[in-house]
Amino acid sequence: MSAEEPAQGAPPPPGDDQGAEPPEGPQTEGEGADAEKRTDQPQPAWAARRDLASHTPRTMGFGDGSQVGGGIFGGTNHGIGGGTFYGDVLQRTEIVYRFDAPSALRASGAIAPSALAGLAACFVPGRDDFEALADRLRDEHVLVLSGPYYSGRRTAALMLLHRVGAAPVRAMNRDTTPEQLTAGLKGGEPDGGRTGHVLCDLVTAAGRPLREADLLAAREELGEDAYLVITTGPAALLEDVPVVQWRTPAPRDVLAGHLKALLDGEERVPELLALPAAAAFLERHHQPREAAEFARLLAGCADGTTDTDGTADTDSTDGTDGTDGTDSTDSTDGTARLDGFSLLALESQVQEWFEDDGTVLHLREKAFLVALAAFDEGPYALTAELGDLLYAALERTESRLHPAVPVFGTHIGKRLQLARAHRFEAEEPTEWGPVRQAKAAFRDERTPLVLLREIWTGHPSARPALVQWLRQLAGDGRPFVRTRAASTVAVFAHTDLPSAMALIVEPWASSRLYRHRSVAVGALTLAHVLGTPHVPRILDAWCESEEPSLRWVAIRAHGMIGPERPVQALAALRTAARHEAGRPEPDPELTGQLAESVELLLLSPAGAEVVAELVRTVHDDRPAADLALGGFLGACRRVEQDERHGLPSVLARYARASAAGSPEAPGIAGLWRTALGDRGRTRDALDVLRLWVLSAERDSGAEWALAALLPVLVTTPPEYQRISHLLRTMPGEDGADPPPVTGRLLAVLPRP
Repeated sequence: MSAEEPAQGAPPPPGDDQGAEPPEGPQTEGEGADAEKRTDQPQPAWAARRDLASHTPRTMGFGDGSQVGGGIFGGTNHGIGGGTFYGDVLQRTEIVYRFDAPSALRASGAIAPSALAGLAACFVPGRDDFEALADRLRDEHVLVLSGPYYSGRRTAALMLLHRVGAAPVRAMNRDTTPEQLTAGLKGGEPDGGRTGHVLCDLVTAAGRPLREADLLAAREELGEDAYLVITTGPAALLEDVPVVQWRTPAPRDVLAGHLKALLDGEERVPELLALPAAAAFLERHHQPREAAEFARLLAGCADGTTDTDGTADTDSTDGTDGTDGTDSTDSTDGTARLDGFSLLALESQVQEWFEDDGTVLHLREKAFLVALAAFDEGPYALTAELGDLLYAALERTESRLHPAVPVFGTHIGKRLQLARAHRFEAEEPTEWGPVRQAKAAFRDERTPLVLLREIWTGHPSARPALVQWLRQLAGDGRPFVRTRAASTVAVFAHTDLPSAMALIVEPWASSRLYRHRSVAVGALTLAHVLGTPHVPRILDAWCESEEPSLRWVAIRAHGMIGPERPVQALAALRTAARHEAGRPEPDPELTGQLAESVELLLLSPAGAEVVAELVRTVHDDRPAADLALGGFLGACRRVEQDERHGLPSVLARYARASAAGSPEAPGIAGLWRTALGDRGRTRDALDVLRLWVLSAERDSGAEWALAALLPVLVTTPPEYQRISHLLRTMPGEDGADPPPVTGRLLAVLPRP
């Protein structure tokens, strides 16, 4: 699909404020395209790869900053399996779990005694002082219970009423406001019974908080034989109201309690909790309602009540914030359902977040969730800042009005609690070194991928705002922000490649701005890491495009994804080099970019294969020679860990290969001899060799490696004269006297 073709959900054309490229022509300094162009410079490929390594999300398996990690580049994987993890998370499943509240608990009216008895049989208190809370309710008759959504607070409210002997228990209309509180209350029963009332998720708003006066009026209306428990969310507006904070019970305790009730005893509970599926489930920070549903499936597999088609009996009430059974549309067995339940529960939660009508999640909080998915494990302040930027774009999509973004009023703890995330402190890599920051991350590392997939495919009306937001991120001056823009688009591309290419990647790749092109490279690279099909085909086609910006993107991206297919990548780069050399006016920038991509391939874990391929083709023709030697000398300038005085990476590779007897060692030596003997490259090669000699002066390991390499480079009198002249005449650093190591290296040179 071409970038010029219209697509569903496409952003408005240039001229609209929805993220089109700035128009050409004279504009105000600092705001127009000319000023933007002047501040835009191409980032070296090595630095771009380093940023990709440092800032790519944990779910994409990249390593630390020294090497780009994961399946393509090697390095440290953060504990998440590669293809299986991506495949399970990014492909939609066919089993659908609906964690809706049963009518017995959600609707207004009397709650059936059988439902309360079922809750009591498996109830797990989230506080050690639960009995003390029941005594407090007996004394005060009104209790406000606050806690996170889906923390079990509704069940706790019902169990408090059950403990004080309230019967019947009536659920009040959820839309009851603080002013209407007394209208739905009634005193004790005529026969002396105690009436219980529960108002779940009290609705408050600006100017309509729950006040102490409202509770006093309710207490007076209830009298001595009736009770009321009100539950509120973290963001409820309360004024001088004593609140009991409800803590979520441990998922293991909830699971064990439900299993005990379902199996009529606890004999088999330890055995079931020890199953691998149960252990994996409990590692994921699941909600009580999800633990209750998992217990039903686990018990069904244990006692054989789960049908052979995988459908379990789900008529009973689970009792934790309400859970309504399952809707199964596939034919997997019970074991597969247990293994897949955790991910399916996460998908259901994400769908609930974005299907919410604003009652639980304001649009600003939904924007924050998307930002947190993009910037998972990033600095909280940055995530909140860029979340508000997305909120403004979404608000314009909904209302077409200029949005007002509140400056104050958000609470970090409550916001992260709602998002099932946590706050922590850790070091953040920067171009100047690591700095300590307060960060935020989802508790379940699968959430970002699931959430981004859902927002892109499940809510296409949000696409114009997302495209505008991502374009702003792509132009940000912070490498972390640009990298996360690329990783976000990679998930979109894996989910819906044609739309992501047409709406985002192709406009970035065609941009006159290098920063946009670089983010396009990152997006295509990470999309390939995720297993998105056809990325190499896209790059091969762009290598021969008439549009220089597309060729630039393709050339650099081949260097990024090439380590897993080095022969094919080098073939594509040679084709591009010949294509460029055959043009009437070759673009020197693209020629340099070709060499940088070869440099990336040489410094990757596939370096041995790359060296062999370069040795095989270096004498094919002039474009192939320039490509091989330019990339080789560029790689020889790089040092390990990017340290100022580190060991040259290629020299270290030569030392390891020579000690192991690997063919890579003579290959490196052969490329050195070719570079030193090539008229157009001799000066550059001698400059690099001088850097290696200075490195040998600082590091004994480098000296030993260079002492092993130099004799191999001297096979003819001209080669001896060239290298010996360098060692006899080269100055030290900053024009100082020749370093002593030159004499020692000169002594090992053989005379041909």
